[in-house]
Amino acid sequence: MPPAHLRVTNQDREHVVEHVKVAYSEGRFDKFEFDDRLERAMTARTHGDLMPIMTELYGAQAAPRLAPLPPPVRHERAPESNERLGAAVGHLLMVVGIPIVGPLILLLAGGKTSPYIRRQALEALNFQITVVGATFLLPFTVIGVVLLPVIWVAAVVLSIVGGISSLTEGNFRYPLTVRLVK
Repeated sequence: MPPAHLRVTNQDREHVVEHVKVAYSEGRFDKFEFDDRLERAMTARTHGDLMPIMTELYGAQAAPRLAPLPPPVRHERAPESNERLGAAVGHLLMVVGIPIVGPLILLLAGGKTSPYIRRQALEALNFQITVVGATFLLPFTVIGVVLLPVIWVAAVVLSIVGGISSLTEGNFRYPLTVRLVK
């Protein structure tokens, strides 16, 4: 156990933050308590600042033990080639001018049997809903009329990136997306 007056490193802080996140995900305290512990951990300067947080989580005997957390267990199997291809189609139908319909069909057809297809279809659907919504709302402003072609070019490029990422089993997340469908 390091002395209480010894200054902590960023890795020490992040380690305690991970313990706090795990405890919060287990429902051991509410959002206010989570925020309080997170703030105390991130602003800690010495080990003496971090020890009370660990004591609150694990009791007096476990506070000195700062063992690394085990890696999260991944229960999902690797997607098959047809699942990757279907997920890519959901992203790439935006490129040929068919937004929203492709991911919806993919979600209804394969979303119940494949978590990978469901995750990719939801991401593509939320992005395409955001782009179509922006297409209808932006023309009400002068700057929106100028931005509209830029947004559609960016949407096509991001859809291609999303399609390629889904083919390679990537976990691509579209930026600036309103995630309405969960």
